[in-house]
Amino acid sequence: MMMPCIEDTLAALGFSLPKARKPIAEYVPAKRIGDMIYVSGQGPIRDGRPTCAGRVGKDVAVEQAYEAAQLCVLNGLAAIKQLVGSLDCVSQIISIRGFVSSADEFHDQPQVVNGASNLFVRVLGDRGRHARAALGTSVLPESIPVEVEMIVSIEPTQTQNTQSDSS
Repeated sequence: MMMPCIEDTLAALGFSLPKARKPIAEYVPAKRIGDMIYVSGQGPIRDGRPTCAGRVGKDVAVEQAYEAAQLCVLNGLAAIKQLVGSLDCVSQIISIRGFVSSADEFHDQPQVVNGASNLFVRVLGDRGRHARAALGTSVLPESIPVEVEMIVSIEPTQTQNTQSDSS
């Protein structure tokens, strides 16, 4: 059974894939090991700048952080596409970790990370269901409110790009 094109599905939902961002330190945005891709933490960055900043529950509303988590997913997918050439090789989202820069009394990190989880399920259906952690932290790079890293499996026959990492 042919799966719908991930980028077409994103577009139908009103999302577009951004250009993959260059790393801000000494790491690669995504690394392929066999049929697995490990995506470094992605923030809500658009056109090279954070779309929002601060701690959730103090400076950033839950709804705004939820949308920021969706942008983190889009940036992660862009890193995957840069690495392997197409998103259509993605077979499953295995796991995500969402880090939420949280005010001292903020305890709704799972609601923020649902922005990422729900987008994966909307785009990929059951293939988008994943294990996850939603973690609170006091600060993230560039004062971003949320960061998402992911582990993705790809089709074993995917050979468009044989690089082992993306830089």
